[in-house]
Amino acid sequence: MLFFSHPKDFTPVCTTELGAVSKLKPEFDKRGVKVLGLSVDPVENHGKWAADIAETQGMGPNFPMIGDADLTVSKLYGMLPADTEGTSDGRTPANNATVRNVFIIGLDKRIKLILVYPMTVGRNFEEIIRVIDSIQLNAKHKVATPANWKQGGDVIITAAVTNEQADRLFPGYKTVKPYLRTTPQPK
Repeated sequence: MLFFSHPKDFTPVCTTELGAVSKLKPEFDKRGVKVLGLSVDPVENHGKWAADIAETQGMGPNFPMIGDADLTVSKLYGMLPADTEGTSDGRTPANNATVRNVFIIGLDKRIKLILVYPMTVGRNFEEIIRVIDSIQLNAKHKVATPANWKQGGDVIITAAVTNEQADRLFPGYKTVKPYLRTTPQPK
């Protein structure tokens, strides 16, 4: 699951992000990844914001958005201090600046990745897809991905795989260092 949060409806950077994710939703679907958004405003506001997103970004949200007006979810996920009082009413984006996270949650219900973005930096969802691809590849093949890995590039055999297992699973792999063994990306 891709779960990403917003500090308030009608914020400019988030508007562009929601449009971008909507356009990329077929890529998430292809990977079996559910998309879920959150904003600390009531659900009723989301519909008005969705119209703005569709108008300005060419596509409105095509995935569920949680309305976290009581801030419960934001507190549970550590985006706001647990002792934050009140509701979203009267809070500004600056009050909620820490509610700019991306969570990738695995099928085992464990958080696999947390990214926290400043309000002035749009999230790179192509990078998030790359991370999802890497996580899914690891789950199937006992490999890790090196820095700047791209789909189809060589991968690293994890330390959990012995050399004997590697000979069987990844014939012809390359040993760069005893702890760094590479192989072409499994199909």
